[in-house]
Amino acid sequence: MLNPEAERWAKARTFHHSLYPAARIAAEREQSVSVCLPARECAQTVGEIVHVLAGLRKAGVIDELLVVDADSQDGTAGIAERAGASVVQEADLIPEAGPVLGKGDAMWRALSVLSGELVVFLDADSEGFSAHFATGLLGPLVCEPGVQFVKAFYRRPFEQGGISLPDGGGRVNHLMARPALAVFYPELAAVRQPLAGEVAARRELLERVPFATGYGVEIAMLIDVWRELGLDAIAQVDLELHRNHHQPLPALSKMSETVLATIVRRLALEGRLSMDGIEGLSGGESAGEAGSGVQWRWGPNPQEGSAAAAGAPVERPPLAVVSGR
Repeated sequence: MLNPEAERWAKARTFHHSLYPAARIAAEREQSVSVCLPARECAQTVGEIVHVLAGLRKAGVIDELLVVDADSQDGTAGIAERAGASVVQEADLIPEAGPVLGKGDAMWRALSVLSGELVVFLDADSEGFSAHFATGLLGPLVCEPGVQFVKAFYRRPFEQGGISLPDGGGRVNHLMARPALAVFYPELAAVRQPLAGEVAARRELLERVPFATGYGVEIAMLIDVWRELGLDAIAQVDLELHRNHHQPLPALSKMSETVLATIVRRLALEGRLSMDGIEGLSGGESAGEAGSGVQWRWGPNPQEGSAAAAGAPVERPPLAVVSGR
């Protein structure tokens, strides 16, 4: 049974993408919009995605379209640029932070160059991409009073070896993220896809929250936004069907470990989990301190020390508190 607050939120803040066609967004929006695609070896999909998004830019739905490339060797950057996107290499953004530590780090660095007041992050490996992925996420920010952060949810079919399971994808989401939220953060138990990479938010909010690196970014951001603003500032949008590459089980095991470690870090900082025998969930060089006492990892070697060994992903500080930015 859902937590009553979670159930109330789900009824009030769950929307369908069809409520927000491109023409409505273009007519009603009053703020600038940036769309960002973190990309790594996405030559098979990024061109079509950028082509669709460039059409939304022409229609007045978005203003900026940026691909942040992870030194892809398959031509991702060139394909994206020819299709109409601006392209930057992730390693060229905030180089003083040292090596880029996965998707979450790339998103954090991208925020330093994105100009929009509303920011949409989309996956660059989505197959059969449609414009409603962007307009659906933008819709609640533009049209629903009080919404500051939007998560996608969808059905992910699992297809392998001739076997097709309509709802078999998103295994870490179903087996790790949602059960963990139900136990430790029951107010968030109605969030259908806590690990969805498709998210939109007001820029000012994104600058106030830390970014976990790698696979920890989505669950960390959800919890941190909830703690910062409460449930009613969050919305979720049904994007229907989503297809992308499925990872093998060993990779999913590592992803699950990272998601769990990210949740454990937050429980410890909230004083709800004893850290006896658990090391490395904070520490290292710091660019700023949160009120909860967290010390974010910073500098050219942020993984040195016990944090990496404990499985907790490095976290980048809120961009608003980084010295000199």
